[in-house]
Amino acid sequence: MKVHRWYMPIALALSAGIFSFAAWSAQAIRLADGTTYFANPPRLIAATTTQKGANSPNARYYFTLTIPENAGEPLHQVAIAQQQATARPRFDLNRTEAFEGTRNRPAVRLSLKQVTIDPQTRGIKVIFDPPVPPGKTVTIRLYATRNPNAGGVYLYGVTAFPTGEKPHGQFLGFGRIQIYEGNNDGV
Repeated sequence: MKVHRWYMPIALALSAGIFSFAAWSAQAIRLADGTTYFANPPRLIAATTTQKGANSPNARYYFTLTIPENAGEPLHQVAIAQQQATARPRFDLNRTEAFEGTRNRPAVRLSLKQVTIDPQTRGIKVIFDPPVPPGKTVTIRLYATRNPNAGGVYLYGVTAFPTGEKPHGQFLGFGRIQIYEGNNDGV
């Protein structure tokens, strides 16, 4: 097979472009005004609860997300906001925990700087200290003293924020929690 002389430089240039794009995509995105973005945002992979009956006491709500290796920035904060529901669980923010791993495979416990409720959105804000580096799976466990008093599908919007002066939140999607009427656990 005969290879043209001009083919090799083009192939090398394309290869160099692909490799430099891969290296660039793992770097942080910082704008001149100080705003930071994830190069590749985390992904919400699960939302579950231990108690599925309406008004059930002592439920734990788990929100699990993965931070890709090429995120470009550590995960500094997560906001979890219930969407348009008339009934709400009662969360005890002092019992909020976070750890590496999943609900069924918890690993290292993570330090939290602060857990608060936003008075406008009524969403819960969890701030990590130190921020969680890329390449990790993180689970946030919220403790509800009581589930909502009505059955139905409850949606929780999850937004992740990178580190930086002015972090731009990336909406990851909705965690869907099914609550059943009565005190059965939907089994």
